[in-house]
Amino acid sequence: MQYKEDVLKNGFEQMTMLQNDDYEGKVTATLIRKRNSVASTKAILCIHGFNDYFYQQIIAEEFLKKGYHFYALDLRKYGRSILPNHLANNVRNLQEYYEDIDRALAIIREEGCQKTVLYGHSTGGLIITLYAEDRKGKELFDVLICNSPFYDFNVPSIEKKAGIPLLSIFGKMVPNINLPVGFSKFYGKSLHKDDFGEWDFNLKWKPHVATAINAGWINAIHEGHLRVTNGISLDKPILVLHANKSVYPKEWSDEMFEGDAILNVTDIVEKAKHIESPQKDVIGFDHAMHDLVLSRKPTRDLVFETIFNWLDLYLKD
Repeated sequence: MQYKEDVLKNGFEQMTMLQNDDYEGKVTATLIRKRNSVASTKAILCIHGFNDYFYQQIIAEEFLKKGYHFYALDLRKYGRSILPNHLANNVRNLQEYYEDIDRALAIIREEGCQKTVLYGHSTGGLIITLYAEDRKGKELFDVLICNSPFYDFNVPSIEKKAGIPLLSIFGKMVPNINLPVGFSKFYGKSLHKDDFGEWDFNLKWKPHVATAINAGWINAIHEGHLRVTNGISLDKPILVLHANKSVYPKEWSDEMFEGDAILNVTDIVEKAKHIESPQKDVIGFDHAMHDLVLSRKPTRDLVFETIFNWLDLYLKD
């Protein structure tokens, strides 16, 4: 396997990793990197969320300035890794992603990085939390950072208690039945530079209205949520970051810049209480969006300051 220039250019490279075939046939994952010009044995590996892929160059810029090598994964069936035989975002068990993460972390270690931050946003935060418990004693990472982790569905209580479990059972039997996606159609517009935001990304890989999910996806996520609810035990420090409020605008409003338009932040805080770790910190931010590092500059500067202060304490050279 060889790296080639990434679509982001500007020193970013990508490597296509051919993985084992699954129920849709051929599978790949894509490792993106930008190596630091300064010698370092520290790295970060970023895992994106649902309806997402790696485009957040701001993370790379900040970690490179702090002396880290930067890596990110486009998981199977997302972004750079989508193949013609794939339904975008499709998954039946979140452990399907472990092969992608295992391989990426092994390559990072092979490339000389002895200390690695495993970072996940939204669904990526859920995935790495479960992964960290399942890899206890065999970790190729040293700390976890979860940016607005998707620890519960943002739906009314009755749907959580009855609707989601029913759909989950349905998803085990007929996983390919399509279902509508329920999150705010304004969220993408609040990010993209051609609408109301300041960021550039590929609208084919991250459309404002996500590709329909299926019942199998609901089951995979629900089972992951149940594991968190029933208790997660980690051997590594974890930092859980979240906005201090959720927002639910029914039409476009600058309120989109003031809170999490995707998840219920109360769920994040409550579910994080079920995580046991040698060091756990749960920190909220005012004026923060769902992807905290894409918030307006004063907020994202504070988010990065918080991250690096925490890493100074818990990621020792």
